[in-house]
Amino acid sequence: MTTLYDFTVKDIQNNDWNLGDLKGKVVLFVNVASKCGFTKQYAGLEELYQKYKDQGFIVVGAPCNQFGNQEPGSEEEIRNFCTMNWSVTFPLTAKLEVNGDNEAPVYQWLKSSQPGILGLKRVKWNFEKFLIDREGKVVNRFASTTEPKTIASEIEKLL
Repeated sequence: MTTLYDFTVKDIQNNDWNLGDLKGKVVLFVNVASKCGFTKQYAGLEELYQKYKDQGFIVVGAPCNQFGNQEPGSEEEIRNFCTMNWSVTFPLTAKLEVNGDNEAPVYQWLKSSQPGILGLKRVKWNFEKFLIDREGKVVNRFASTTEPKTIASEIEKLL
């Protein structure tokens, strides 16, 4: 059976990141964008990360430019934007695709593990969130409109 730990992605510095490094952590995987109406959720994601990181929780931001060209920058521009504007300290992946022919394998797995409404497997927009338990299995999926703070009780159940 496949888990989050079976995947390798590129981190924001374009280095290979074996997600097996997250073994035993509760993970919130989020496709992010710098020029989106939901970009303000970076603040809430960072707040969750700071609140629970010492208990084994981590947020992984995955920049994606597939929705309205809202993440056009380079990895360095994205990293600088997140640090300077939102004080983001949680890890980011390199830009990736979450839908289509070039979708990242980790996103193919996330979507098939937890389909959306009506069984849809595609990510609908930026800031869709996947909650993964300490065993590396997807346990919940949240829409872009779900504010990070409202997920706190779900995270606490898994910690």
